[in-house]
Amino acid sequence: MDTLRVSCPWDARQTHESLAPHLLEECYEALEALEGGDPAALRDELGDVLLQVVFHARIAAEATDGTGYTIDDVAEGIVAKLIRRHPHVFADVIVSGPEEVKRNWDAIKAAERAEAGDRSASVLDTVPFGQPALTLAAQLQRRAERAGAPAELASLPPGAAAADAAAGKDTAAGRDAAAGKYTAAGRDAAAAENGAGGSQAVSDIGAELFALVARAREAGLDPELELRAAARSYRDRVRAWERSGRLGGA
Repeated sequence: MDTLRVSCPWDARQTHESLAPHLLEECYEALEALEGGDPAALRDELGDVLLQVVFHARIAAEATDGTGYTIDDVAEGIVAKLIRRHPHVFADVIVSGPEEVKRNWDAIKAAERAEAGDRSASVLDTVPFGQPALTLAAQLQRRAERAGAPAELASLPPGAAAADAAAGKDTAAGRDAAAGKYTAAGRDAAAAENGAGGSQAVSDIGAELFALVARAREAGLDPELELRAAARSYRDRVRAWERSGRLGGA
């Protein structure tokens, strides 16, 4: 990578920002290889993901403002984190099983935030909202659950979505909301009613989807993976239909 950064015009011009789409793409390709059950393909795709890590670290090493780090620093950081958060392996803590390991992990993480002076932080502050919506919903629920939030928070109160729509009845925004089509005007009105910084109005469909994620988690299923499996099945059915149509027309 040192050689490429110096000798290749394309590699030399890359930045963290320009590489961001490639990092996301390589992660998705690794996931597809994993779901396909192809060990050789997964090996190759993991190599591509690793390349992105090495590339970003190499770019970071060029910083001259004191914020730089190397791939060795990245590796040392994750090693230190794993040792800190596995006291049942590297210290004398005794655990009863995987669930207690998770609870300890969250407690240690919270203590680290507090030690860094981040005492007012929410457990949801580090959840990245750029991820797919199903994964996002599941991660939010999982984090909140570990923090002791009541399960009923994952569902809107009965009639809440309808009340959001009714609040704007007799107006174009209200009629759109009643149909589950929140316009900018409808969202602004809902935010104003909820006060500055209020939550966006939520349609019945949105509320049902969020609650369905909770149902999937209760059943021990990952909603993102389940929907991806359903999408792959649909893809296969469409392909079979296309083939049958071509054969039938031959």
